[in-house]
Amino acid sequence: MRHETVTAEDAGARVDRVLARLLPGVPHTRLFRLLRKGEVRLNGKRVSGEARVAEGDVLRIPPVSLEAPPPAADAVTSRAPSRLVQQVEAAIIHQDERLLVVNKPAGVAVHGGSGVSAGVIEALRAARPDETLELVHRLDRDTSGCLMVARKRATLRSLHALLREDTAGEEGGFDKRYLVVVRGKWELGKKRIEAPLATHTRVGGERTVKVAAGGKPAASEFSVVQFFGNLATLLEVRLLTGRTHQIRVHAAYAGHPVAGDEKYGDADFNRQMRSFALERLFLHAHSISFEEPERRVTFSVSAPLPPELHAVIDALTARAGKARPAGTTRAGIAAEGIVSTRPAPSRPFRPRRPAGAAPRKARSKAGRPAPSGRKTPSTGRASRRGPRT
Repeated sequence: MRHETVTAEDAGARVDRVLARLLPGVPHTRLFRLLRKGEVRLNGKRVSGEARVAEGDVLRIPPVSLEAPPPAADAVTSRAPSRLVQQVEAAIIHQDERLLVVNKPAGVAVHGGSGVSAGVIEALRAARPDETLELVHRLDRDTSGCLMVARKRATLRSLHALLREDTAGEEGGFDKRYLVVVRGKWELGKKRIEAPLATHTRVGGERTVKVAAGGKPAASEFSVVQFFGNLATLLEVRLLTGRTHQIRVHAAYAGHPVAGDEKYGDADFNRQMRSFALERLFLHAHSISFEEPERRVTFSVSAPLPPELHAVIDALTARAGKARPAGTTRAGIAAEGIVSTRPAPSRPFRPRRPAGAAPRKARSKAGRPAPSGRKTPSTGRASRRGPRT
């Protein structure tokens, strides 16, 4: 049994990340198993992988037979295929001494695991074996766009602290925005959806997230960018919290599932969207901005839409016309008893007439009083002739 005292360098880091550094070569699944069984102790107590350590804390680590020295650069490269390394390196859109930002391609995982041998972080570590690289946040495998990677542990700690302290749009916090195409015409205007999310029993081996009263607080702000008739709508979504699958679940909950979403979406609508060249989830993390904690300057970066999503926008603009979305989707907001902000159809307002008032004069279709006189039996039109003599 070994005991490690947390230094200032690791202060504020998550327990699972500290373990990964102290036990190089041990698979993450094995580390999580040690934590679940209580074999890892922080200051003598059981601890979860998400807990944060402080300087001076004592971490008890059991002997692990798989412990090995850090893998050599060629071993890391073998876990990250050269084609993936080249793809990720080519997708870097910003780098400085503290941060890398990758315009992550759709279909590429951010890290290995769950049947995936390697992802963005393994590819970057293979390309830069002398650097300490850590993910600042994550994106779903099928989502493209801005992904931040810290090049220093101090940067990672400060950004994680900023993410934890961020209170849904407070000045100086993270501003993360996504572009998404959803089913149907979004008539909710600028809509903030606050619906708690909980991870439910895995369906077919995959994690499923649902709106549930006992879930974690989650808030998303939706704004219209472009309508494509009644068929679909391009929205910008501002993430006010960072829950798993948050945008996809909130959009479906509002009755407008994301185009191409095979888990929470509408299968008929997804098939219809393939005729508009959509072969993936239409969800793209297009911008991130925040105030850097260390230098007190604003950092902002954006990732352009990938060509395959540009092609979908062009096809929808040219051919959506009067098409209506295929399939049916139950609007979650209404179903859960939450009042929707969908405006009611406008009708001309007519005040009530007081009791005993004279009846209104008949009005023509043009809104003018109908001419006086008799109506002819054949057409119903008013006759301008006088009475017969």
